[in-house]
Amino acid sequence: MLVMLGVFVFACMDNTTKYLVTRYDVPLVVAIRYIVNGLLMVILLTPSHGKRLVQTQRTGLVLLRGVCLAAASLVLGLALQRMPVAEMTSIVFLSPILVMLVAGRLLGEQVGAAGWVAAALGFTGILLIAHPGGGLDPVGTMLALCGVVVTAAYQLLSRILASTEHTVPMLFCTALVGSLVFGSLLPWTWGGPPPSTLELLLFFGVGAMGGLGHYLFTAAHRYAPASVLAPIMYAQLVWAGLLSWMVFGHVPDSMAILGMCVIAASGILVALKSRFTRQAMAEPAE
Repeated sequence: MLVMLGVFVFACMDNTTKYLVTRYDVPLVVAIRYIVNGLLMVILLTPSHGKRLVQTQRTGLVLLRGVCLAAASLVLGLALQRMPVAEMTSIVFLSPILVMLVAGRLLGEQVGAAGWVAAALGFTGILLIAHPGGGLDPVGTMLALCGVVVTAAYQLLSRILASTEHTVPMLFCTALVGSLVFGSLLPWTWGGPPPSTLELLLFFGVGAMGGLGHYLFTAAHRYAPASVLAPIMYAQLVWAGLLSWMVFGHVPDSMAILGMCVIAASGILVALKSRFTRQAMAEPAE
């Protein structure tokens, strides 16, 4: 239930971001998201965590992880200016497959036949979503694919750092990096029409939803292993499609819907492969 709520929050955040980036510069929207997120963490967590909020063991890698997420936020925001939320979300869900392939090289993990089948399914899904005549902006598609790469780097660093770092300092450092990077650009990105009361609430909501979504994911992992939760995360594709239809009136064509289902199947296959691999390693030798 925590993961289901978390992916719903992220789908709301993506649709809100798309609404805002049609009227304001992407760096401005992303800056406000990170600044609001960081301020909320300071207000809510400083009394209970104090100095532990910034205590890290491998600070360089933690900051690099924050830079990767900041880069992902920028390119995916630019992608949302050019393409629907559901299609963009589906493409970004290729990142676990890329993490699996890269981890095979860097961390010595076995990819196996199931892993290569999942990778082939994911590539097929992209071809179906971005098929000729589908109306997707090619630049937006390329930006989404760039988002896959930096998101995969962020997820890989999260896996590497999980053995030494606590979750809350990593989340705070991510918000801090994004706030500093995009906040420093505000003198050049601040502009656009004066925001209405609704738009001010949406700006605040983007930052609040980002923090809430990550908190729900973190809380969920206290009750169940990642291999159990990972398939549930693909419910975000359903939420993204429904909200995109309700807010923007966009309905993917049949080929794009098939591509989304194929990518979801490939991601679930990766999650199940990871689960069965852990179970096999845990079984005692005969």
